[in-house]
Amino acid sequence: MNNKNKILKLAIVAAFSYSFAAHASDNVPAAVQKQALLFKGATIHTVSGENLSNANLLVQAGRITAVSASDAGLTLPADTKVVDVTGKHIYPGIIAANTVMGLAEVQSVRATLDYAEAGVINPNARAIVAVNPDSELIPTARANGVLAALTIPFSPAGLISGTSSLIQLDGWTWEEMTVQSDLGLHISVPGMRFNPELFPPPFDSRLDEVRKSSAQRVKMLEDAFDTVLAYRDARAQKDGSKIDVRWESMLPFLAGQRAVFFHAQDVAQIRFAIDFAQRYRLKAVIVGGMDAVMMADVLKQNDIPVIVTGIHKLPARRGANYDDEYTLAARLAAAGVKFCIARAGTDDDAPNERNLPYEAAVAVGFGLAPDQALKAITLYPAQILGVADRLGSIEVGKLANFFVSNGDPLETTTKVEQVYIQGRAVDTSTKQTRLTEKYQQKYLQLEALKKGK
Repeated sequence: MNNKNKILKLAIVAAFSYSFAAHASDNVPAAVQKQALLFKGATIHTVSGENLSNANLLVQAGRITAVSASDAGLTLPADTKVVDVTGKHIYPGIIAANTVMGLAEVQSVRATLDYAEAGVINPNARAIVAVNPDSELIPTARANGVLAALTIPFSPAGLISGTSSLIQLDGWTWEEMTVQSDLGLHISVPGMRFNPELFPPPFDSRLDEVRKSSAQRVKMLEDAFDTVLAYRDARAQKDGSKIDVRWESMLPFLAGQRAVFFHAQDVAQIRFAIDFAQRYRLKAVIVGGMDAVMMADVLKQNDIPVIVTGIHKLPARRGANYDDEYTLAARLAAAGVKFCIARAGTDDDAPNERNLPYEAAVAVGFGLAPDQALKAITLYPAQILGVADRLGSIEVGKLANFFVSNGDPLETTTKVEQVYIQGRAVDTSTKQTRLTEKYQQKYLQLEALKKGK
């Protein structure tokens, strides 16, 4: 073997080793809750109701079974373990409503990125089966109170990217992590407005090409849904038509049983999404919604919610107010449009889902009420995603997914001290905390050596 081949072989081995390392978290998923837990003395932020000071929270078999402001009338199982959280705060788990977490790991290692399929029309692509439970990004987000995530197929070049699923951030397998599989179908609305100033001579001919390309993509999208309608009718008549997995996967969405998520930012895209949803009788959700306030009346009238994809953004247009993105959530709330706050949902954002509470915090600084901001990352996403019967607030009967902190999670100084998912005490350590502890030992040892001299 010559030197060139040896180097190539070593490079391949190194790439595989790096890929493996990127997929292996040291955190061990928690065991199923067997013993009842009583959390005593904390301020419980129910989100759906009033805050309860010095209150009790009883958790059994992964569910919340009692929320009480006093001990009166509280019946405990014989083996209940009391967890003293006096002076602490209990909040429902934060929900990341637009992310590729679990599907993306290291940007420079292609083998760790599995959020997009080749091609334009991929309704049968299921994000859930590609989720990596050992992702190092999951413990990092979880350690800051993000306990559930809508993991989405993200394909900038695609039209119909596939289906997203809601996962809880703990489990050995994607099956264990699944809260709601195939929750939504994701459509990237083509760009429809093009600024001629961006295509000055001699590039003005390129503008016509871009417009034609956009029109072709719109036609492809319409053709796909027309084909599904014909396929549905043929299947209903039992004419012996063969099952097509692409169109079969879209039938629940055409029936309005599940939501269709339209990734749309400007007015033209949002208007198209609304019209398209009405034409095909789809249950629509707008993802992005930079110009959603301009369509507020129509969105409200049609009960179409908006997932705001990021507050930490610069204005998208020249001459726009510097705080357009910062105030978007507050303006939607004032207009009566259902909304929640998420992040952009790209592989750039996946490592930073832990910062979701601070997106909501900036919205507070620019007009959104604090209680609305907390709901925008807990109860509101649960309602938009159709899982408010299980997540989003601290109420009897819901999953015991919550965290214990020493303060308000919207404050950067707050520390999340305990995390529970379905009543299981989850490890809050991360790769970052383990490295911190490792190198603290290094300097302690060096200091000991100096003193020994």
